[in-house]
Formats: sequence, C-alpha cells, structure tokens
Amino acid sequence: MTRLFHGAAVVMANRPVARDTYCIRLQAPELARLIRPGQFLMLRLPGTTDPLLGRPFALYDTVLDAQDQAVAVDIVYLVVGKVTGLLSALSAGDAVEAWGPLGNGFPELIGLDHVGLVAGGIGQTPFLAYVRQLLGERGYGGRMAQRAVTQVSVYYGVRTAELAAGVDDFRAAGAEVHLATDDGSLGFRGFVTQLLEQQERPQHLIGCGPEPMMKVLAALAERWGTPCHLSLETPMACGAGICFSCVTRVRTDDGWDYRRVCVDGPVFDAASLVWKEGQT
Repeated sequence: MTRLFHGAAVVMANRPVARDTYCIRLQAPELARLIRPGQFLMLRLPGTTDPLLGRPFALYDTVLDAQDQAVAVDIVYLVVGKVTGLLSALSAGDAVEAWGPLGNGFPELIGLDHVGLVAGGIGQTPFLAYVRQLLGERGYGGRMAQRAVTQVSVYYGVRTAELAAGVDDFRAAGAEVHLATDDGSLGFRGFVTQLLEQQERPQHLIGCGPEPMMKVLAALAERWGTPCHLSLETPMACGAGICFSCVTRVRTDDGWDYRRVCVDGPVFDAASLVWKEGQT
C-alpha cells in the first residue's frame, strides 16, 4: 500500500519568482522523503471553510539538509484564484494542511540520449526534480541517484517574459533551456510547440501545460513517431480518487472509458488519451 502523509506543513519561505508567481517551501520531512517527480500534493488552508476544498500542486523539488536528507518541498504556483491568492499571503511560520504524495509520477526512462520536456504557462513546475533525476543529480522517493539519459532539453513557453519562472534553476540542474513567448519578449516568438518543431527531435517527449498545447504536442509526437507522456492539469477536489471529479477519457478495446487523473495519472501516455468525442 502506498504511504501517504497527511498533516500540517510549516511554511519556511514564500518568495516571488516571476510576475504573480511564487515558490513556497514547506517543512514536511515525511512527505519530502516519499514524493517523486511528477507526483503532486494537495494543499488546504486550515481553519477555514472558504475555500473548503484543497487544491493540487506539483512537486517542484525537494530540499535537503546538511546530511542530504529530504526535509522540505518546494512548490511553484501562479496566483489565479482564491486559494493561490491566500497562499501568496502566507509567511514563514504559518502552516497549511497537506496530503501526498499523490499520482503516478513521470515514467522511469533509461538509456536514452535525449529527452524533451515541453511546458506551457505554469506547466514547467513538475520538471525541475525530473531533470535532476534523469541526469543523475538527485534520487527521489528513497531511490539512489542514477543517470538515466545523456541530455535533457526543456522547451518552455509563456505569454510574456515576466511570467517565465525557474529558468535559472533548470539551467543550473543541467538542462538545455529553449524559451518561447507569445509576444516575442523572450526567446522565440510563437508557441512552444512551434519552437519544438525547429529543434532536434528528442527520443521521448514529456509535456505539461494548457490543454490546447497538449493536444498539439500529442499530435506532433504521433507524426514524429516519438513516445510522449503528458501530465494533465485537471482540477481536483480530493486527490485520492474518491470524488470522481477529475476524470479524463482514455482509449480502451471497446472504444473509450474514464480514468481518474488523481490516481491513474496525472501522467498518461499521450497515445491513450481521447480529447473529445470523435477525436483521435
């Protein structure tokens, strides 16, 4: 049975990293030791019923102490609603209710020369820990560090330069970073998938971002014949598969069926997803 942490997590820091974007550091040693790249946790503000439900947040990275033991988690988030607005007002010493790790995490890749991570909007947030895992810089979830691939490229698109968050972190972790903005204020002018098409093809693609971007990435991967996994940004209520509020459609032998993103995902093989009725 999967181990799960559920309890109070104390805020160690909460700092801005881009426009309307923050990195919150939570002291939660048990959670930090268990969680793996691509998994997520649910956060809820204690002592209030407005909002009542928690919200899902991807692991950005874990934080190590002087003995290289994971003691905290970093979460990068964009302020878009009530919960994230309240989170941005928290200071060191405050506490949140947290439960996790949740979800299946990113695939265990091994022996590849080049992996491409494609992010749109705030979709870069699950990728820092994954870069470090793939390049053998860090181990997660109690596993030893082991280099799995030769090169990791991050293709990251945002509306404008002020929204780009974590670029220096990805470069420091050893990733090759390619940037795109809608307005041309940073890097390539256009969509991140258009940028990707101009680059050397990775042997495996991993995507996270808005649904329109993910659809285009899935189609591009199919055209290239490149394996692709997508981390879905589906709204969730419980995070544990109880409420069935976060379902997505996947292909089956009989056509299609629903799967719960929180427990069957959030990472799915792109080829298995059915975006809408009649669309392949």
